[in-house]
Amino acid sequence: MGQTKAGAGAPAAGNANLTKRTVTILGSTGSIGVNTLDLIEFARGAGEADVDIVALTANRNLETLVEQAKTFRPQFVAIGDASLGEDLKSALAGTGIETGAGPEAIEDAAERDADWVMAAIVGAAGLKPTLKAALRGADIALANKECLVCAGDVVTAAIEKAGGRLLPVDSEHNAIFQVYDFERPHRISRLILTASGGPFRTWTREEMAVATPAQAVAHPNWSMGAKISVDSATLMNKGLELIEAAHIFPTPHEKIDILVHPQSVIHSMVEYADGSVLAQLGTPDMRTPIATTLAWPDRTPSPSAKLDFAEVAKLTFEAPDLKRFPALRLAREAIAAGGVMPASLNAANEIAVAAFLNGQVKFLDIAAISEQVLEEVSRVNAPARLTALEDAVAADAEARRRAEECAAARAAA
Repeated sequence: MGQTKAGAGAPAAGNANLTKRTVTILGSTGSIGVNTLDLIEFARGAGEADVDIVALTANRNLETLVEQAKTFRPQFVAIGDASLGEDLKSALAGTGIETGAGPEAIEDAAERDADWVMAAIVGAAGLKPTLKAALRGADIALANKECLVCAGDVVTAAIEKAGGRLLPVDSEHNAIFQVYDFERPHRISRLILTASGGPFRTWTREEMAVATPAQAVAHPNWSMGAKISVDSATLMNKGLELIEAAHIFPTPHEKIDILVHPQSVIHSMVEYADGSVLAQLGTPDMRTPIATTLAWPDRTPSPSAKLDFAEVAKLTFEAPDLKRFPALRLAREAIAAGGVMPASLNAANEIAVAAFLNGQVKFLDIAAISEQVLEEVSRVNAPARLTALEDAVAADAEARRRAEECAAARAAA
């Protein structure tokens, strides 16, 4: 795991405007995409950014995508649902904006000549377009953790070979990125990923057994989409972040710890050999890490609220409970096993979360389904190391099939 995996390179000298960029946003209508455009608009208004939008993409949110296109005037707009292609084209007729539809159009957007790509498509669907952008040498602002969970070795190798940079957007990885000494990684003792604990931090297993989707998505600190909110409730989100961190930073997964920090003020920490612990702090607002990646290695103003220590008053910490939140154990087992296991875990979790949100299975079934799929996959002859995207795609498809069978069986029981 070399330095180039997470933002290698020295600050440019004498450049008064380091935020002069050409930008593509993959997943512009989701929370990360919306926050990215909000930040760009703010920075433009403050005279801090000279940004040209090359492409915007969405899956099905036609109305928001059209509104964004008319406001930010990208060169190209793509929607993943091919059935909405004509509607998109009609809505943007006369604007001079090129349109496309279907998965191939999303990949086309990723291949357009933007030097900075926000990879914010949720789930494994973001893997192929992100890899397309990486292969042409773009700087990848990575908000899609599944890319590294499913095919970390493949994605990081592509970024390094093409000469791009991996700029982590997840608040935890971005926090580590800001205080990680890439020149002396051997002097780092461990990484500490902080977790809010989610909405069920103090709930018993019996209480979680009857939790509703509405309760699971009601995150106490962050405003996020439904899927990632449920992942936060199970702590699977933190498990996937552990796997992601092991690909981003040259620190072995055994030296990555997780600590519950309910206030979400310290976003993560790096412990050094001399006992020093460096932390990045801030209000829970995704525009802060987005701003870090957009301006890197410079800084740009953000509309995020500034941290008021007197108002915060107290910061607390606790160890995660692996019995109540077994997803953390599953993630550690998956990365220790390697090969297709992380991709299988991610896929099984996606299916299980969808089944829960649809009312098909119970909250505790999410981790149970994921564990059953991992046990089944471990018994087949799977590659010990991922060397090609095709291996990750095949593992993803197989794990989804198995997870759907598990979910159906539990629903019928």
